[in-house]
Amino acid sequence: MDMNPPGAEAPAATADLLTDAQIAALTDAQRHELIVRLSPAQVLPNRRRIRIFRRLRLSLMVGGSLAMIPWMVYLGFSLPEDYHASNWPLVWLGFDSLLVLMMAATAYLGWRRRALVILPAFGTGLLLCTDAWFDTTTAGPDDLWVSICTALLAEVPLAIVLLTGALTLFRYLVLTHPLHESAIGPWRARLPF
Repeated sequence: MDMNPPGAEAPAATADLLTDAQIAALTDAQRHELIVRLSPAQVLPNRRRIRIFRRLRLSLMVGGSLAMIPWMVYLGFSLPEDYHASNWPLVWLGFDSLLVLMMAATAYLGWRRRALVILPAFGTGLLLCTDAWFDTTTAGPDDLWVSICTALLAEVPLAIVLLTGALTLFRYLVLTHPLHESAIGPWRARLPF
């Protein structure tokens, strides 16, 4: 399919401008510079907006982390050993519904081979770890072994598969990104803006 409007000349082949041999002769730094120069500016978000939201998110996360410490100390001293919870079935049905939706999103995006699968896969792995934790820590004496077996044979192994898969895909995407600097490992890669 011809992408040029009728009457317009086809653009010159890039091989005439920069040969494969010339590209191969470039250093990593020169390739990186060329990629940056070729990247369209319109795909980069507004830098001022990025700065504002980044500061907001960082402030909220630092503040929230600090506020949670005294809250956890307070809960450790004040919560009763046993507690009758209201809406217990609704709590678990809601949690399990979210887990099913996240699993379905992971399956669908994985089936469609979308990079976005990283988010629900990682989230599903965390939810499975949370499910295993609460199942085993809230189980009564009669249900404890069933909860432990379910956690060890199903929830935790599936969580490990999902978490490691998401992190492996993240690593791959960082390493294959054209702006990635080869000297920097994927876990130390910085955001481009």
